Amino acid sequence: MELRDYLTILRTRWLPVAIGGLVCVAIAALLTIRATPEYASSTRLFVSTQGSTDDAQANQGGQFSLQRVKSYADLLTGREIARRVVDELGLDETPTSLSRQISASAKVDTVILTVTVTDQDPKRARMLSNAVASVFVSYVAELETPPGKDAATIKATVVDPASTPAGPISPSPKRNIALGLIVGLLLGAAVAVLRETLDTTIKSTKQLEPLVDAPVIGTISYDTDAVDTPLISSLDTYAPRAEAFRVLRTNLQFIDPDIERKVFVVTSSLPGEGKTTTSVNLALALAEGGERVALVEGDLRRPKISEYLRLESAVGLTTVLIGRLPLDDALQPTSHDGLDVLTSGATPPNPAELLKSDAMRTLIASLRAKFDIVLIDAPPLLPVTDGALLASQADGALLVVRHGKTTADQVSVAVERLESVGAKPVGVILNMTPAKGGGGYGYGYGYGYGYAPETSPAKS
Repeated sequence: MELRDYLTILRTRWLPVAIGGLVCVAIAALLTIRATPEYASSTRLFVSTQGSTDDAQANQGGQFSLQRVKSYADLLTGREIARRVVDELGLDETPTSLSRQISASAKVDTVILTVTVTDQDPKRARMLSNAVASVFVSYVAELETPPGKDAATIKATVVDPASTPAGPISPSPKRNIALGLIVGLLLGAAVAVLRETLDTTIKSTKQLEPLVDAPVIGTISYDTDAVDTPLISSLDTYAPRAEAFRVLRTNLQFIDPDIERKVFVVTSSLPGEGKTTTSVNLALALAEGGERVALVEGDLRRPKISEYLRLESAVGLTTVLIGRLPLDDALQPTSHDGLDVLTSGATPPNPAELLKSDAMRTLIASLRAKFDIVLIDAPPLLPVTDGALLASQADGALLVVRHGKTTADQVSVAVERLESVGAKPVGVILNMTPAKGGGGYGYGYGYGYGYAPETSPAKS
């Protein structure tokens, strides 16, 4: 993925990023509130050699002091200094615990030592800092006094005594909240990218190209009103969903253009991908375009077309296949010119056997002779074999793929089911794509904008 892909992921999966940021900020705030304040008090020491009137000796002494300062910084945090402070002040703590409160640093190329003591009490921090400095001055005098001599060659002098700190050094609310926010956003972004990486659902036409050897002939944008108004005949003429099916109708004409009368099976990988509503609306769009269309309810297990079009379902496909009624009598005209429907009929105990029978082949041939286009709404391919059996008797299958739900593996297996019976997908319809799609990663290419004629102010 490129940088733009990552940015698109963050834009589309912003919720984990926001939740990560809020959770980590809340944790940082809670830890800050519950943390015990720590105060720091510092004392500065000056390290020097005993006075010398000779310039060469003074320079040599200065270099000697510089070398000593590094060692003194280490001694200040040792147990010996802490032990002496504990003994001098009569503290009720061990030298080891006190040494953890002491830190020392030396400025580069200087003989200035800074000793800092942290404590939960600001006054105690100042007292301990002064005590450590005083004890260290005495300790240096002991270390640097040669045997048999009364004066030390190097001495440490307190130049800046410790003062009571004005405020705690920790916790720092601003710093903690900022770090919590940064860590939370990074964790949220990592979760978003990981979820996108592990998500194998189809979200763009590019993902379908290596899976199906057929073009994407249409994308139907998601419409929240589709549950109440599933048919495009109930929509405004220039509604985006209605326009999308007209685009699908146009693209369908380029499939096998040499065949005058075509039979297509509309199917999907799994239930719930919108194959039946796609079949009905495509049939409506074709009839609106002047084609003579036959819509066959080939899903004998869960028939829905008769419910959508308010037709009689008791007589239909199964009635014709078992020879109880001629095809012409079973076909039901609709209120839409050019569209006839053959509903499912009574639900049989053996749908697959009926659909692969010679009677079904004869019926499809009769429909082909009567109509320009025959659309067969077939069951999904993965749960049952009915859809593949019907596709093997047609000119090809139109595979409906639901955006954000159908996975790449499901599409691949569905294609394998078709190919195993000698059928093939001739077109793919990406259904329920985001209305505000675009060319970005993870989005479909839905027609979600519409293009209606302008209305004059007087008419509006």
